[in-house]
Amino acid sequence: MAHERSPLRLVPDPVPGPEVRAVPRTLGAVELLPGRVRAALLDRSGAVLDRAEASFDAGSASPAGVDEALARVAAVFDGHRPSGVGVAAAGVVDPAGGRVIEVDEAPALRGYGVTARLEELTGVPVRVEHRARVQVLGDRWFGPGRGRRSFASVSTGEVLGVGILYDGEVLAPEGGRSGAHMTVSASGEPCTCGRRGCWKAVATTRWLRGRAGALGLRAEGASLGALVASRDGAARRLVAEYAENLVLGLATVQQLFACGLFVLHGEAREGGEPFRALVESGLRAGALGGGELPRVVVSEAAVDDVALLGGAGLVLSGR
Repeated sequence: MAHERSPLRLVPDPVPGPEVRAVPRTLGAVELLPGRVRAALLDRSGAVLDRAEASFDAGSASPAGVDEALARVAAVFDGHRPSGVGVAAAGVVDPAGGRVIEVDEAPALRGYGVTARLEELTGVPVRVEHRARVQVLGDRWFGPGRGRRSFASVSTGEVLGVGILYDGEVLAPEGGRSGAHMTVSASGEPCTCGRRGCWKAVATTRWLRGRAGALGLRAEGASLGALVASRDGAARRLVAEYAENLVLGLATVQQLFACGLFVLHGEAREGGEPFRALVESGLRAGALGGGELPRVVVSEAAVDDVALLGGAGLVLSGR
């Protein structure tokens, strides 16, 4: 468990009289993934003041390991009373019930009541949402989406998904998913969910590494960054194909909601400007007439902080 504390600055009361220490208004955030839990204490600007991490057996069907991991990371809030805790969770989530409905890779999270557990541990209000949908709130409050009424926030890499802010509201239907399993090819490659043609099957790190290996690009296939930097023609063609596969899902989102702005997180950061430009040109090539021409930016937020910023945004949004 990583646990490093940074001192909080106490601001004296400006009103004449006895000295009173003002308690900083803080936000709590938790990211719940198969086998891993991360937590952070943040200030209202989105700066991380303290953080912690713990793991649990993702293959176990018992929730005891999750309980224990949450207890370990919740120690990051000791001595503070954040305004609330926002949880960014993988899988299918029931925000109203405060639970994770199902995560394919983690039986222990099936039906897990994460808000009740964290409220017991912290004594503050807790809200949970799907990781991709929470992410858009991080961009809204602390990132490139500030001041916008509509835009999309995109997870790339091992985890794929889209969170959408539309006319000032996060699109978060009960039981909704992140879009990773939308069908982009009627007879495409098999997906981890058991179906074929899912966006996830062709636009994640797993697909990229598999295709790189099949092409003999073993060294370059270690990462998107290595493929982009390679002078090998096959590597460059693979990067272009990967960008096209990512656009397959994003183009559908653009046509349905005219987001205008797409903020890329995760693996896309390794691809730098060349990869960003490929995604943007692909989106613009398929854009329908009228409305805002789609623009793509890559988030400058640290990869490990993206979901935590979203959790803090969930608290600020009062969802």
